[in-house]
Amino acid sequence: MQSGSALIVSEMPLTIFLNDVELVTLTCSPGAGEELAAGFLLSEGLVQSPADIREITCCEEEGLLRVRTNSPVSPGENFLRRHIAVCCGKVRAAPYIASDALRLQPVQSSNVFAAPHLLQLMVLLDEKSATFRLTGGVHCAALADGRDLLVMYEDIGRHNAVDKVLGHAFLRRIAPADKCLLLSGRISSEIIIKAVRSGIPLVVSRSAPTLLAVDLAEQLGIALVGFARGQRLNVYSHKEKVVT
Repeated sequence: MQSGSALIVSEMPLTIFLNDVELVTLTCSPGAGEELAAGFLLSEGLVQSPADIREITCCEEEGLLRVRTNSPVSPGENFLRRHIAVCCGKVRAAPYIASDALRLQPVQSSNVFAAPHLLQLMVLLDEKSATFRLTGGVHCAALADGRDLLVMYEDIGRHNAVDKVLGHAFLRRIAPADKCLLLSGRISSEIIIKAVRSGIPLVVSRSAPTLLAVDLAEQLGIALVGFARGQRLNVYSHKEKVVT
């Protein structure tokens, strides 16, 4: 953060090289580069296990994240087209998101979460969002076990914050089946795909979901909760997983 009349959040570009091939440049908050890279690769389906990754090297000064895997990895045409669509607005990204979803297996989890506990977790998320309170310029995401926050990250990008959380859990082999993903911002279809690829059965936000996110969550076994604030929340999919 920089000094001035008000505190201003920092941002930086980080380019991910996968096995020495440039993959993508992410604009993000400094810190947790290894987690960001691991979470991004997991979310894109480029790795499935921590054992797939041989090493991650982060050099923020040069804006580089280098990842080496134990086996060759090819991003594929859909990855390239989807990221051109998202970054440049030249093509509709929805067909590639739908294509991703068709290849995914629904999350299998019998865990049930108590609504009062979820509301308490959202209060904790707000309380721990120190950078947001100081700057108003970041999103936050966290992983919780239904009663307490296990890890939380803030970032200028909500997808980055989620990737850092998921990468943290992935690298440390934290079992996902009884965990929930908490967000401060909108729940998009990409967030649902990230949760599915991580095996997390519940996504909760204080904000709203998109219609495509709700549809994908229903198809892929994700309980989706929005507007979780105060004493109320809305359950949009798999209502059997959230009890009062």
